[in-house]
Amino acid sequence: MALKKSPEKSDEALVEALSSKTDEVRVKARHSLVTKGKAAVPSLVEALKNRDELVRWEAAKALGEIGAPEAAPFLVKALEDEEFDVRWLAAMGLITMNIKGLKPLLHALMEQEDSVWLREGAHHVIHDLNKGELRRYLTPVLRVLEDSKPGAEVPQAAFHALEMLEKEKKIPDLWKH
Repeated sequence: MALKKSPEKSDEALVEALSSKTDEVRVKARHSLVTKGKAAVPSLVEALKNRDELVRWEAAKALGEIGAPEAAPFLVKALEDEEFDVRWLAAMGLITMNIKGLKPLLHALMEQEDSVWLREGAHHVIHDLNKGELRRYLTPVLRVLEDSKPGAEVPQAAFHALEMLEKEKKIPDLWKH
């Protein structure tokens, strides 16, 4: 008798399992979504909008583990989630993406200078990426983010960093903004 291959669960069923109160079910669902890679990104992006904190947490963690650059704008948005743990995982995902997550992050800093949570998350990401060749571009942004009253300096520093990165073709043009 031949063994039947178990049918692969749909992304929607796996995302639904992310809301389980059982840790094992959630972790297994997240791992299955991560295994699907980029194909799971749209479902996980939708899950970031869920009212359930556990679902958003698992979605942010999975997107960070997948590391697909197309998820970067959504992780940037998750830096403003009401739950600290979701914001933290979004920042960690952007750090994992390295330079591939910088463009949407710098754009957000240019457009949303009043968001304290965005600035805090951006600081975490930029602080971790501010080494090697990127230091030259990111140090000025980091300095203004560390200023007690960053104000209008943040968008200007973000714009200048993005302009230099694009001019010197250091940043991939993965997004049309």
